[in-house]
Amino acid sequence: MELLTIFLCGLLGLVSPVGVVIDRTAEHTIRAQFAKVGKLQVRVDNSPTYQLLQGKVNRVRIAGRSLQLKRQDVRIALFELETDAIELELSSLRQKRPKLKRPLQAGVRLVLTQQDVNKFLQSPQLMARLGKLNIDSVGDGNQRTNPKYNLINPEVQFLANNHLVFQLKLQEGKGKPLLIRVESGLSIVTGRYIQLVKPVMAVNGEEVPPQFVNEIVNNLNKRLDLGTLEGDGLQVRILKLEMKPAELEIAAFLRIEPSSKFLETGGL
Repeated sequence: MELLTIFLCGLLGLVSPVGVVIDRTAEHTIRAQFAKVGKLQVRVDNSPTYQLLQGKVNRVRIAGRSLQLKRQDVRIALFELETDAIELELSSLRQKRPKLKRPLQAGVRLVLTQQDVNKFLQSPQLMARLGKLNIDSVGDGNQRTNPKYNLINPEVQFLANNHLVFQLKLQEGKGKPLLIRVESGLSIVTGRYIQLVKPVMAVNGEEVPPQFVNEIVNNLNKRLDLGTLEGDGLQVRILKLEMKPAELEIAAFLRIEPSSKFLETGGL
């Protein structure tokens, strides 16, 4: 979610207290939010210019390549964003974090490469977070519950037709690692649900019973419900999810309410 924070901080910082905005200034504001930038272009449509003094911008368009996030070890191969009109509360323009007068809407397009996603999956930050999770044992119910597993070398492979393969090793103490492999399709339901389609799981080459897999998938699908964000003033609808060998493309619509908690905290 760091990318959304960058998006919010950058856009809300485009209008200066004296109402002077130019494309180059806007580009510098956005560029400063990333650790590294390969290419970045920002276009601010603000005609007539006097409306900037009223906290209004007609449209902002951003296009970037090879963008490295600051707080996460992940690179975005392609990032495109286009907003509807932005209107801020006039009284808030001199504040550190201006306030929206009406909902902010935008379309976003992302392209992630398999190589970059795997680098993120294996990053020390993510591995440290995953290491704090308790994973129920795989096997019969007579085994002791909630053993401590180490996650080793998580890796994803993007395939054609919105299919992927995900695998990792789980090791309990100094025991022999278990190789977990999952192959599944992906689909989008009503723009808000990301669902696994006909997943097949294997442990050390042996297929896991479907009833066990379905239990895991049902729990995971609930976590992938983007509608849960709406209570915090953020609406996300996925318009396109296309997976092909070594690449993932996502297009989405965002609507951020003036009361959104993400605007208040500036972080996710």
